[in-house]
Amino acid sequence: MTDDLVIGCGAGFAADRAQPAVDLVERGGLDYLVLECLGERTVSLAALRGVSGSGPGYDPMLRRRLELLLEPLRRTGTRLVTNAGSADPVGAARMAHALARELGVPATVAAVHGDDVLDRIDTSAPAWEDGLPLDAHGELVSANAYVGADALMPALRGGADLVIAGRAADPSLFLAPLAHSLGWDADDTDAMAAGTLVGHLLECAGQVTGGFFADPGRKDVPDLARLGYPLARVAPDGTAVITKTPGTGGRVDRMTVIEQLLYEVTDPRAYLTPDVALDMTGAAVDDLGGDRVRVSGARGAPRPEDLKVSVGHRAGFRGEGEISYAGPGALARARLAGEVVRERLGDAVGRLRVEVIGVDALSGASADGHGGDGGGAGGGSGGGRGEPHECRLRVAGLARERSAAEAVAEEVAALYTSGPSGGGGTRVDTREVIGVLSTTIARGDVETGTVVFAAEEGA
Repeated sequence: MTDDLVIGCGAGFAADRAQPAVDLVERGGLDYLVLECLGERTVSLAALRGVSGSGPGYDPMLRRRLELLLEPLRRTGTRLVTNAGSADPVGAARMAHALARELGVPATVAAVHGDDVLDRIDTSAPAWEDGLPLDAHGELVSANAYVGADALMPALRGGADLVIAGRAADPSLFLAPLAHSLGWDADDTDAMAAGTLVGHLLECAGQVTGGFFADPGRKDVPDLARLGYPLARVAPDGTAVITKTPGTGGRVDRMTVIEQLLYEVTDPRAYLTPDVALDMTGAAVDDLGGDRVRVSGARGAPRPEDLKVSVGHRAGFRGEGEISYAGPGALARARLAGEVVRERLGDAVGRLRVEVIGVDALSGASADGHGGDGGGAGGGSGGGRGEPHECRLRVAGLARERSAAEAVAEEVAALYTSGPSGGGGTRVDTREVIGVLSTTIARGDVETGTVVFAAEEGA
């Protein structure tokens, strides 16, 4: 009889904290640790780093994470699966293998490659986002297919201690070790759905244990500063208990689990991944108390014929600047400063955004309550009722040419001596923008493979 499998998530995005993963390995009793470190834009930026030589094509934080994790992983017998290989999984695996040798912790490292499909996508195909051909958006710099659990399985069957992939779909990072260890068949759509549901609940790490959840007085989270990361104990029938590292902060209950269950889900009857179409409408979520929630009842339908592809393109340059105003009339001076910058730039920047952070930056002028017409009701110099005592103006412009974007930053900086009174604390920046589009590719056009760097015992 197969025992339950314990799997945890030690990172939910590239910049996630490193220490919770160590805590999971040390005290979580894991069989597998997953690090989910890849967003749509992340892989495009990684590809640009690799091409330009400005940095590695894999996640720059991967080395730091492994420096902390390699010894406890080996000591506890925990295997690692991650998509931190980003645009260069083979390079990442080579680095990890060398680091393991350097630290005296031998490890077999497998790289899963083949998700890079830039040389074979149909560039005349319409982008999902706007219906325009992909190549109408400028130079394409990356195209990565979302590969599934089947791409990761050879590395797991081969016994790799560390499996490093590129654009593997987030839930697939969890489904692969579950299917491998619990003996699930890829044609068993309900098993694939159960594993995908577990992966979806864990993939954002701290989000299911109280991160991105706390709202004081409404949804309190105990000891948020010591937020524990999640793990699941998964039975062979796919039933799972979601919990967190013992003795850590945070909470796991029906509310946190259901919030994560619905995260980024468009159709709960058909949550599409490379492995299955997950129907979560019949899933049961039972609060067992003590930071334990049981989930069961996922159903599945056959996987999509095509794979989603995330396409990165050069989208121009963003110039940005911020400046603060404080005291009576702060809002009026901030608005005047914005009008000055807008007038001085004229038509030099195609897309310009002028906003006051804390007033209308997120919700727009209709929700600011301070005279969103550019200085009307909330304007004047005396500081109207309810006006903020301090304001921060933000101006951002997107342009095809770097010089035009740089003009935005220059005009905001110039407000010091040629704008309204009392401005200070400027911050300016100009950088290239990588846009992200989506399309599909036939599954048969994607060929994945594995490169293995064997452990060197006694190294």
